[in-house]
Amino acid sequence: MPIPGTTKLNRLDENIGAIAVELTPDDLAGINDAASGITVEGARYPEKLERMTGL
Repeated sequence: MPIPGTTKLNRLDENIGAIAVELTPDDLAGINDAASGITVEGARYPEKLERMTGL
């Protein structure tokens, strides 16, 4: 599966290495706790581009 934005072979190797990362339940809980404190603001895309997504 191609990884969008990966244009260099060494970056692809680096990204593939992520498969070896193992997260514990405590790790996941910490990530969820941290993410829950983030307030998302604004649109993902400008209105014109949003219309092009078909969503």
